[in-house]
Amino acid sequence: MGVAGMLRRTATARVRLGVLVAVGGLLGVALGTALVVLVGGGGLGVPDPELFTRAALPAVRVLSECAAVVTVGSLLVAAFLVPPQASGYLDTGGYAAVRTARIAALTWVLTSALMVPLLAADAVGRPVTEVLDPRLLVSMASALSQIGAWALTAGIALVLTGFCGTALTWGAAVWSFALSLAGLAPVALTGHSSAEGAHDVATNSLLYHLVAAALWVGGLIALLAHLARRGEHAGLACARFSRLALVCWVVMAASGMINALVRVRPDQMLTTYGLLVLGKVAALLVLGVIGWSHRRGAVTAVTERADRVAILRLGGGEVLVMFATIGLAVALSGTAPPGGTAARLSRTEMLLGYDLAGPPTPTRLLLDWRPDLVFGVAALVLAGGYLAGVRRLGRHGEAWPTGRTAAWLGGCAIILTATSSGVGRYSTAMFSVHMGVHVLMSMTAPVLLVLGAPVTLELRALPAAGAANPPGPREWLQAFVHSWVVRVSTYPLIALGVYVGSFSVMYFTDLYDVAAPSHWAHLAMSGYFLLTGYAYYWLIIGIDPPPHRISYLGRLGLLLAAMPFHAFFGISLMRSATVVGGDYYRSLALPFVPDLLADQRAGATMAWASGEVLMVIVLVALLVRWSRTDVRETHRLDRGADSDGDAELAAHNALLTRLAQRSPARDKSL
Repeated sequence: MGVAGMLRRTATARVRLGVLVAVGGLLGVALGTALVVLVGGGGLGVPDPELFTRAALPAVRVLSECAAVVTVGSLLVAAFLVPPQASGYLDTGGYAAVRTARIAALTWVLTSALMVPLLAADAVGRPVTEVLDPRLLVSMASALSQIGAWALTAGIALVLTGFCGTALTWGAAVWSFALSLAGLAPVALTGHSSAEGAHDVATNSLLYHLVAAALWVGGLIALLAHLARRGEHAGLACARFSRLALVCWVVMAASGMINALVRVRPDQMLTTYGLLVLGKVAALLVLGVIGWSHRRGAVTAVTERADRVAILRLGGGEVLVMFATIGLAVALSGTAPPGGTAARLSRTEMLLGYDLAGPPTPTRLLLDWRPDLVFGVAALVLAGGYLAGVRRLGRHGEAWPTGRTAAWLGGCAIILTATSSGVGRYSTAMFSVHMGVHVLMSMTAPVLLVLGAPVTLELRALPAAGAANPPGPREWLQAFVHSWVVRVSTYPLIALGVYVGSFSVMYFTDLYDVAAPSHWAHLAMSGYFLLTGYAYYWLIIGIDPPPHRISYLGRLGLLLAAMPFHAFFGISLMRSATVVGGDYYRSLALPFVPDLLADQRAGATMAWASGEVLMVIVLVALLVRWSRTDVRETHRLDRGADSDGDAELAAHNALLTRLAQRSPARDKSL
């Protein structure tokens, strides 16, 4: 009877949660649609589309974003909130969350695909039935970035659906979760935030905002679903989500404020766009109060008294407010910001998002800062996390080499300088400065970072979960370092080929010409340079043990093999008569860059010269480490000989004596 009653309560809780989610989704759809229709629509197109398109566009977008956050949240639960089995396979709660993610991802595919013809109809101001020609949709997707972004989102969600259908292990759930976050990026990098002035800051802040919102909203829904089906480790899941929710709220508040200040001035707050912004601020404050109540009462009730009803009851109201917030966000994205700014922007500000004061003098390169919210913040977080690990070791009485700390902080400073100082400001406008950033991000910063031994530090600083406890951050880090992705990317020949081959692929094909005008492409290039450089130099001079052990002679071979490729690239680019990214740089028409080919040759010369110098420095560092390793090995053998009376040498001499004694007997027999 007790078991039957438990099953009935579980079924009732799951039904109530399903009804709650459905009601919340309908609330978001109704609110977003009503606001867009009343405001007058006008998303992408100048012509006013038919009423059906104006109403369907926000409704489908709300459904798509709801499906996206449920997908992200469900995979978050499977990957990090509930532990897997000891064998590495998902437990019952994790598998149920992945199954929910598969259904939500399929919904995400369908709604994202529907957004393509709806946006096309909105762009041309015609009925949807007149833009269903596949060739027309393909051409419009390539011409209009927002339509292309939704098509790409549908493709990512489709791949994710397949992954969720086959994911049985914890590792598969983690990589599926990472892919779900990547699916949020295309839409975040297009729209109003990617247009007009300061679009670099607006786009980066919106990216933070959407990821934090997906983790918070989707994570709460998935957590409630886990509690409703009486999944195991409820207390652990609630405690972990509570800490994550606080971080997400802070990130959403900060990024939302930055994005709003970029798009609307304080004196424009009484416009339609400003009122929607104020509505989102009010909803965020309400969510913050509810979240604070969660941490004070409901989470404690679950973790200490196993009372799931409290968090289900309080979480229900939070979910409804969250869905209403999604509706407000969709209405905000479908409403044009207050006008009148585009006419006051210069050509440079329209294309870059900011203006340039003049030619890149040393003073401007060093002091004309414009914070990069992606890599600048990442550099500060990496530095802070490293120092926290060093401090934790110090509290336990363990010393950490000062040189490693200095190397890591130096690498973080290089990333910050390359992306947020005047160097980063001018890198998107001049090819010569861009090549300087390329060298800093692909060579200088990675060399310093690998000398910091971050994996060794964190494995020593983070506490072990213990055999009987669920895995924690230390175990997650170990699993990542030994994952197939890291093993493949750090395989010596692959790391070498990717590192040296990316130079030619990037600049001797049309890839850079396509990527240069896009802000998101510059972010992707910086991340690619940093990761490939880290993987390559990790193998050569890294202190952390790499997944593939190679001898010092092999490391020397990897380094020497890259040198001629680097020199060939620099010389070829200097002699090239074709301007890389010429159309983009000509559209900027910077008065202090009258000769694009000369600027390109200056950048190629600088990259070649500085790259060769850095290669020589790495070579010297490798030889010094090799020599020190040989000295340590000699000292180790000497200490062993002293401790056992040189038993190994005595045994070797005895063997030679026996062989010598046998030789005369063999000679006589002959």
